[in-house]
Amino acid sequence: MYTLDKEQLVKNNATEPKISYAECPSPEQQIWYALQGAVGIVLFTLLALTTSFVIWCKF
Repeated sequence: MYTLDKEQLVKNNATEPKISYAECPSPEQQIWYALQGAVGIVLFTLLALTTSFVIWCKF
């Protein structure tokens, strides 16, 4: 989309989107996010322990 100024020159300005504010997550979403975080921590811990064990056994 473009507009013309007084001298009929093209101005290629970006159109700004309408501002919308975020809403707080519902209690169900908060529980889901906490569960995802816990699963992520467990997976990361298992990965770190497995890597440490493999490196320790190698030497």
